[in-house]
Amino acid sequence: MEREFVEWLVRQVPADPRLEVPAGDDAAVLRPPASRRTVVTVDMLMEGVDFVLGPDCPPEAVGHKSLAVSLSDLAAMNARPEAVVVAVALPSRGGESLGRRIHAGLAALAARHDVAIAGGDTNAWDGPLVVSVTAIGSVPPGRAWRRDGARVGDRLLVTGACGGSLLGRHLAVVPRCREAAEIAGRFDVHAAIDVSDGLSLDVARLMAASGTAAVLDLAAIPIHPDAVTMSRQAGDSRSPLEHALGDGEDFELVLAMAPEVAAAAVAASGTGALDVPLTIIGDVIEGCGLFVRDPDGALAPLAPRGFLHALEG
Repeated sequence: MEREFVEWLVRQVPADPRLEVPAGDDAAVLRPPASRRTVVTVDMLMEGVDFVLGPDCPPEAVGHKSLAVSLSDLAAMNARPEAVVVAVALPSRGGESLGRRIHAGLAALAARHDVAIAGGDTNAWDGPLVVSVTAIGSVPPGRAWRRDGARVGDRLLVTGACGGSLLGRHLAVVPRCREAAEIAGRFDVHAAIDVSDGLSLDVARLMAASGTAAVLDLAAIPIHPDAVTMSRQAGDSRSPLEHALGDGEDFELVLAMAPEVAAAAVAASGTGALDVPLTIIGDVIEGCGLFVRDPDGALAPLAPRGFLHALEG
């Protein structure tokens, strides 16, 4: 029954000083950190679109991903995760067991990132599983990274490597929260976005928000080994580079920095506290859109590729 399940959920939530009124009441009351701004993001994941439950995708992985994608949004804003609110629409048949396992995956990631689970909502229905996570973060005044700050002359950098996420990384998402905090503490970032729908598509979004264009150095794009594996599968006609540019769900960060700052960030990456590699993949230029530069220096347009939800009417 829903009552017993909700009571069980509330018992799983550990006490947290950020929660003046914790989960179990009509609403949670948060204590916002002193002298910091509140950052709020929400993501909804749906069975059959964002995941397919089965041997390769247990409920624990759904819980992990549901939280991780929202934490990735906070990382793209240079926001420290503070608390989350979780809403689930569970299938009527087997929903309680499913909900307990989803919570296990979500709670494990929340503990790793010191995130308070503040509450949420549960519903049962005859449709597929739906999980919605609202994540609340904090950032010092004026220090939030935004999409609209890229400047002509900036270099574009990406964390990690891209492509082939559907081989499993789309479930085992690693939100770059700690990496974002380390970068923000050492380097000046003009603009940022996370790679959720596709590297080229999300770079295009960054440029559109900034009123600028980008030239990508295709030879510099860091290609994940999974992209190579996918390109070799039967019936796959895309190259590893095409996978890297358009697969999406990499949840890496794209950053715009001044050239000298970008060079310093790359030199510092891959070791110590900033153990993820940073790669310069292009430049911000005047105009709009995406381009590649041929060996003669001429620019050719590059069509953004990635995932977009289909809406009709």
